[in-house]
Order: sequence, then structure tokens, then C-alpha cells
Amino acid sequence: MKRFTSGIMLLGSILALSAISARADFDAAQRAYDDGDYATAIREYKLDGSASAHYALGQMYAEGKGARQRNSREAMKWYRRAAEQGYAKAQYALGLMYAIGEEVPVNKMEAAKWYRKAAEQGYATAQYNLATMYDKGVGVTQDEKAAAKWYLKAAEQGHSAAQFNLAQMYDKGAMGGEADKKEAAKWYLKAAENGNARAQFLVAQMYDKGEHVPQDKREAVTWYRRAAEQKHAKAQFMVGLLYDRGEGVPLDRKEAAKWYRKAAEQGVAEAQFNQGLMYYNGTGVKQNRAEAARWFRKAADQGDRDAQFNLGLMYDQGDGIRQDWKEAAKWFRKSAEQGFDQAQLNLGLMYFRGHGVKQNKREAFKWLGKAAEQGSDEAIKTLEILGLHLPLKGTH
Repeated sequence: MKRFTSGIMLLGSILALSAISARADFDAAQRAYDDGDYATAIREYKLDGSASAHYALGQMYAEGKGARQRNSREAMKWYRRAAEQGYAKAQYALGLMYAIGEEVPVNKMEAAKWYRKAAEQGYATAQYNLATMYDKGVGVTQDEKAAAKWYLKAAEQGHSAAQFNLAQMYDKGAMGGEADKKEAAKWYLKAAENGNARAQFLVAQMYDKGEHVPQDKREAVTWYRRAAEQKHAKAQFMVGLLYDRGEGVPLDRKEAAKWYRKAAEQGVAEAQFNQGLMYYNGTGVKQNRAEAARWFRKAADQGDRDAQFNLGLMYDQGDGIRQDWKEAAKWFRKSAEQGFDQAQLNLGLMYFRGHGVKQNKREAFKWLGKAAEQGSDEAIKTLEILGLHLPLKGTH
């Protein structure tokens, strides 16, 4: 019995020494990695043989550290070894490689399998990715309740995108029940506090309009600004607008112009139009009609009917740009076709006079009539002068 007990103790000592040795290999690998000695790090990680070491090897090959270039095939090999040992980060990494088709054909089902393994161990990003797959029915059967379950697990760990998506599900009643705006607002706020720019913008809108929270313009500005500072284009526009109107902040046209430009440069048509107006009137910026026309054109090209009208007017009058009636008629038409009465009036007058278009009285009366039907006093008076009257409503 004594010999048998001694043998067990000896075996335990060998195992302990082995564990200490493995830990030493991992620590040596980490030190070598931190020193930029990647060849030594790779050798030591391989000697260590643990799941965390295998994962670290996968990362090194994925990043091309210790090799002349990235080696996704080798990375996948080591990720798989770590994943099969139950290492959550490796399971997630393997799922990601299947999801994007790196070194393997895209296989969403296989991606979902590995995300699930990592998710069940509490890995938040895997929980989020698995939730999005259930949300969209990619790699798994679409299941909103399963999506909500995994979004919630990730959200409770502070995953901002999961918090935002969970809020959207409550907002739209996407889980088979009624929309729960109060719960949606709670999760939007958590995501916003966690730095999610889209959530910050929506929280700002809530305070701006007094939806599910007391209306508070100053609080709205705070959240719009946080999102704007993360380059959220619509938030940048709203910060500019609130400075332009003096809502929640002191009126400051110079500050408004600064934020309008940021949003305008990201392609927000409303910001481009407002920037054009500021240059046209010299509000918050030095007056520059040519610059105004440039910004009106950018908004007009995106279908903004007010910008189309203003650009047409500038071409019509040669205001800041070379007079060109043909261009004026083109932009008046685009705006008129969107129902802007002033553009319809001006287009009608151009047809009547033959400016920029071939003279056509019938076409002139058509557009003047459209403007008059919308209540344009000028169009009504013009038609009266021409001896034409609109039929009374209800007559044939």
C-alpha cells in the first residue's frame, strides 16, 4: 500500500511539474512576442501546447507575425486546435473565418455552429453574431425570439451593437408582441452611454421630440453632439440646425456653419442646402454666391427640390454663376416635377417667354395651372392677366 501511495504522489508531482513547465513556455512566448521576437514566440507557444497558446499561434499567423506574410490556412489550423479544446475566442475566430470565407468556402451553417459554441461560453461578440444570424435567417432558421435571447445575453455584457439591436426589436415589436417603447428607450440609452453613435442619435431625437422621455433640447444637443463627434452625419446636421435656430444652445451661426459643413461633406442633402443658403446670404460665413451655387448643386443632384429651385433661380438671374436659361429651365423642371409651386410658376413663365425652352403656350399654361392649384397667388394673378381662369372645384 505504501508503494502504491508513493506512486500516486510521484505521478502528481510529474503532472505539476509538467503544468509549471507549460506555463513557463507560455510566459516565455508572451515575453518574446512583446519584445517583437516572433520566431521565438512561435516556438515557445508550440512547446506550450495549451488552447490559449494554440489561439495565440492562430492570431500570429493571421496577422503575419513571424512569417513574411499573413497565412490564413495556418491560422485556421491553430484556431481549430484551440476551438476543439473548448477555447471560446478560437471558436469565435473559426466561426468568423467560415462566415467570411477565409481559406474555406463561405459556410454560414458552420459559422453558426462555432459561434454557438463560443456564445454558450459567454463570449459576447459570438452571442451578438449568432443573434444577427437568427435575426436575418442566415445559416440558421430565422427566429426572432432566439435572436432576442442572444442579443440580450450580449447586451447584458455591455455589447453596444447588441444593445442597439435589442432596442430596435422592442421598438418595432419584432418578437411577436406589441412594441415596447419604454424598454426600447432603456436599451437605446444603454447603447448610447456605451458609445454607440446610432443609439446616441436616436436618444437625441427622443429628447428633441419628447418621445418616451421629457422633452429637453439641451439634453438633445448633448447626445447629438456625442454622435456628431463620432462623425454621424445626420447628428452633425442636427447640431448645426440647433445652433442655427438657437434651440438648446445659444444662437451661433458660425458654429452652425461649421457643423453643416461636416454633414454636407458626408453627403447630407439638407446640410448641403443649408450650407448653400449660408454662403448665399453671408450668414456664419463670408458671402460667396459661387460657393452657394456649388453646395446647392450637390443637394440638387441628390433630388432636393428646394436646392434645385435655388440653383435654377441663380442660373436664371446669372447670380454668382453665368446666366444660362437652358440650365435654369432644367433645374426648374426637376423641382417642379416634385411639386414645388414656385418652380412650376417659373417653368411656366419660361415656356411662355421661350427662355431656355422652345416657346409653348400650352406647356406654359399647364405649369402655371399646377402652381395655381397649389395656391400660388402669383400664378393665379398671371393666369388672370392672360385671361385664363381655373375651373371651380367640382365642375367638369
